[in-house]
This record gives sequence, C-alpha cells and structure tokens, in this order.
Amino acid sequence: MDRKRPYYYLLMLSVLAICFVPSLGDTNAQILMRFKVSLSNGNALNDWGNESSLCSWTGMLCRADQTFYGLRLEHMGLGGKIDVETLFELPTLVSFSVINNTFEGPMPEFKKLVKLRALFLSNNKFSGDVPDDAFEGMRRLKRVFLAENGFTGHIPKSLANLPRLLDLDLRGNGFGGNIPEFQQKDFRVFNLSYNQLEGPIPESLSNKDQSSFAGNKGLCERPMSSCSHIRGNEPRSEDIFPEHQRKGRKFKILIIVIIVVAVVVFASMVALLFIHNHRRKRLQPGIVAKQGNSQKNNAGFKESQSVDLTSDVKDGDGQLNFVREDKGGFDLQDLLSASAVVLGSGSFGSTYKAVVLNGPTVVVKRFRHMNNVGKQEFNEHMQRLGSLTHPNLLPLAAFYHRNEDKFLVYDFAENGSLASHLHGRNGSVLTWSTRLKIIKGVARGLAYLYENFPEQNLPHGHLKSSNVVLDHSFEPQLTEYGLVAVMSNSHAQKFMAAYKAPEVSQFGRPNMKSDVWCLGILILELLTGRFPANYLRHGKGGNNADLATWVDAVVREEWTGEVFDKDILGTRNGEGEMLKLLRIGMFCCKWSVESRWVWREAVAKIEEVKEKDGEDDSSSYVSEGDLNSKTMTEDEFSFSVTS
Repeated sequence: MDRKRPYYYLLMLSVLAICFVPSLGDTNAQILMRFKVSLSNGNALNDWGNESSLCSWTGMLCRADQTFYGLRLEHMGLGGKIDVETLFELPTLVSFSVINNTFEGPMPEFKKLVKLRALFLSNNKFSGDVPDDAFEGMRRLKRVFLAENGFTGHIPKSLANLPRLLDLDLRGNGFGGNIPEFQQKDFRVFNLSYNQLEGPIPESLSNKDQSSFAGNKGLCERPMSSCSHIRGNEPRSEDIFPEHQRKGRKFKILIIVIIVVAVVVFASMVALLFIHNHRRKRLQPGIVAKQGNSQKNNAGFKESQSVDLTSDVKDGDGQLNFVREDKGGFDLQDLLSASAVVLGSGSFGSTYKAVVLNGPTVVVKRFRHMNNVGKQEFNEHMQRLGSLTHPNLLPLAAFYHRNEDKFLVYDFAENGSLASHLHGRNGSVLTWSTRLKIIKGVARGLAYLYENFPEQNLPHGHLKSSNVVLDHSFEPQLTEYGLVAVMSNSHAQKFMAAYKAPEVSQFGRPNMKSDVWCLGILILELLTGRFPANYLRHGKGGNNADLATWVDAVVREEWTGEVFDKDILGTRNGEGEMLKLLRIGMFCCKWSVESRWVWREAVAKIEEVKEKDGEDDSSSYVSEGDLNSKTMTEDEFSFSVTS
C-alpha cells in the first residue's frame, strides 16, 4: 500500500490541476475577442487579436503602467449587440464609450457593471423606455451621456439617485414626465434639452442655465417661465361658451381678420410708394447699402442696413491718412461714395464693407473709445501699425482722425471671421487640417507682434475668434491688434479679451502672458467648437466657469472624444496630434501665471504639432510624458486650471 501512495498523490494533483486551472479565467485579450464577436461592422477593430500589447489595439484605454481600464469605440460604424455579460468579466473596466455608432434597440443592462465610472452612448439608435432600475447599484458612476438617441419614458429614479454623478447629458431623446429630484446637486455638465419633459423644474436645478431645459414645452419654473403661464392650467373656451356662441365668435373674428389684413396691405403699398419717391430724391454722396433684406455674404458676415458717414466725418481733419504706399489710389470722397454694407456692430463700434469705384474692397472699422492719446501720438502709432508686414496680420491701409471717433481702413478678407465659421449657421465645416493651419498662422502672427512690441504687455490685447479673419485659402490674419495703447482704459478693461484673463481679477491688471491666455482659449475654442462664454461677461478678469475649466472637467475623469468638435472627430490618424494641441491650449491658459507658458514656448510647441500621428517621432514633446490618448492616466491629463 505504501508503494502505491506516491502514485495516488500524483493522480490527485493532476485532477486538481484539471479542475481548478480553468477557474482562473480568460485573459483580458481573450474576453475582448469574445466581445468583438457580438459586434457587427467591426472592420475598425481588425487589429484586435494581434500579438502586440493589448493597449496598442484600437479603442483601448490604458494607464501608464499598461493596465487596461476602458473601451473607447467611437465613430466606427459599429452595430450589433453590446454583450454586457462578457464585459462583466473584465475586472478593471471602468469606462465604456460607443459614441456615434449604429447600435439600436433597448438599453443594455449596464447595471451589471457596478464598477463602471463613465458610460457614453450618445449618437446611436437606442430606443424604448429605460427601466427605473437601469442604474441600480452603480454607485461609482460619475458620467452618463445618452444624448441623441430614441429613449422614452420617465428619467430613471436610479439615475437620479446616483451619489457621485457629475456629468449628465440626456438631450435629444423622448424622455417624458416630470424631472426627478437628483441626489447630486453640483453638476459639471447637465443637459435635458429637447425631450418631452413637463411640470415644474425641481428647485435644486433652478440655478442651471436655461439652455439645459430648452425644447421641453411642458417645463416651467426657474430658470424657465412660471407654471402659472402654461395654457394647460387655463379653462378651455368650449367649457365656457355654448356651441352656437362659439360659431358666432368665430365668424366675427374672421371678419375682423379680413379687415385688418386689407388695412395692412393698403398701408404697406402707401409706405412703399413713399419710400420709393423719397429714395429717388435722396441721391447724394455717402455710403449706400445694397438693396434687399439683411443677408450673409460669401464671407459669412451679416450684411445689414445702410449708413451715411458724411455727417460723421465733417469735424475730422479732412483727409484719409494712408499708412502704406501700396494702398493709395482713392481718397476720402471715393470712400464716402463707395457702395457698402454694414457687417456688424460690437463693443468698439461698427464695421462696414466698402467697394470703392474702380478701386479695392476694404473694411472700415469705426472706434468710439480711442481717446487715450493726443492726435499726434495717435497718428504716430497708426503709422507704426501700418509699417507691420506679416502674412498673418490683416494689413492696416489707412485711418481717419476725428475728435470723438476714429476710422481704421483694412484690407478685406474673403472668407470672413473664424468665429463665423465656428459658430455661424452658414453650414461651414472646418476640417482638422484647416484648424491646425489656422492656429499655426495665429501663433506666428502673435509671435511677430511680440517681437515688434517688446515694450508692451499686450502686443495684441484683443485676440479672439471674431478678430481672426480668413483669406481665400483660409490663411488666418489677425485684426484689431496693437490698439491697447490708444484705447480708453475703462473701455479696454471692460471689453478687451486680454482683460478677461484670470490675473486681471487677481491683480487688477494684465501682464506679458495675458495674450498667451487668449491664445490658449482660442485653441480650445477651435478644437471644441464651443464659444468662450467668459467673453460675454463685461468687466475685469475671467471666471472659473470659462472654457478652460469646462475642458479640464470633461477630461479629468477618463479621456474621451467628448471634448472635441464633432466636425473633426473621426479624423484618420490625427487623434494623437489633436490631443497634443489640446494640451498646449491648456498650458497656455493655466490659471496660475507662473505655470502658464511664455509666448516663445507656446509658439514652438504649436509648430511641432503635425496633421497626422507619427509624422515626426522625434518631437521633443514626448519627453514630457506619453500623450497617446490610449495610455494616459487621469493625473497626467489633469491641468488644475483653477489652482
């Protein structure tokens, strides 16, 4: 019996090995390959299963130590089934994103993934009611993006009860009923717009922006209108008047409407005849607008009403002062007689486009607050601005001096302002390559100003997207530069972009890095497509709720493409470079002036950004840490812009 005992033990060990080794489970790679089987149109995931590191596969989110923590399968045309049961086997999965794909049907049972911290399902074809317990037990969940789907029913109470929820976007669905009381009060992102919600908005959400609730006709109370104004609370006319009285009232209303329409038509005809005769008698020198209603020209400007500058310039010095020899050929009367339109009106004054007869097309800017220096000093400063020559500066051609107002004449840029392309409604789409070209040109133009105005804190002073214009090839040109020296101090502090920098609210004045802060905000605006709301606030200094803070909040948890403008998402082989530029923008607009980059460093880093990933592997930027979006940790991408 003793001789057989060793063989017995050996047999038992073999049985135990066969029984228990499989219980260790599949590797993450094996689990993900099983998950891929449930997907359709998976051509974008063809590199899954190769022999290289899991973190090199498309859509993988890994930390610096190569620990897998999430899936980012965005803009890939994926469909089929999201196999939650298989995802449950991934022990370190905390972030899941399938933004802008073709998944459809009811919402999968993500509540099984209790460790999940971020869930992004926006821009798919999911539909149907979301169960009330759909988020039950997901106590770690911080970010939920379900926008632009077909979800219906009530907003789940389990979603409202999540204790750590910071970002919520449910816009563009069919959610109905009342808004539940949310346990979380301090949201970073909150959007319930364009659903079918109704009833009073909970008091805890009354401090949210009105845009968070737009498109829900049944909602009331702050920040919307009072519930007492909803017509559903008023008695119906059929409950007050009998049927024969209602018919009589309708007939009387019809007669009144016919009479009113006839009177309006007659009055309109008389008014048109009067205006026609008046215009025929009123042909005199002055800037005359093109006929027709307000409309946008090819440059994206809004052409508006006529303007007559004849009376405005009668107290001036009597001549148009040219600052460049190549821009003569017309005089003040030629300009006054030019065919022109109003392009817009801002905090400084109005802007006009004028087409000089047998001459150039120019832009005339009228400034009402240039009273900081005398006439001689003003003339000398304009001559200095006119001497600047750089492909990324809109050339100043001439100026006109008047005691109250000053008129600056610039060349005309065919494609209008950068702001009109980013935020206008003219259907313009700027690609990633065009945006990179624009920001590099802006940086070069700003560098030229720094070099030529070394004695000034603000060589530009008013750098923002509306002051970047684009020529026929979309090459950017800066405008309204170098005007701080002649601008009224009070007006500059209230309206100029550089005075929105955080150091102004801290120390009461801008410094040499304030223009760099404006450059950083412009980079973030260009990448996100969002308008910097802090520019709308009048007065000194920025605000923690500015664009830089929003970007920092979005990327602080796990890296996603949610921060980028949808028009540049899906750019092939450019995502890593877009991320580099985003990081540059954040370093340019750091809240702490000491931590913010100087202009030379900012311009040098912008020049290193390429259109496609991997075009220049020797970039010195790599030394600051791996910028690949697949291997960045939260700490590496946290900028602490408010510190």
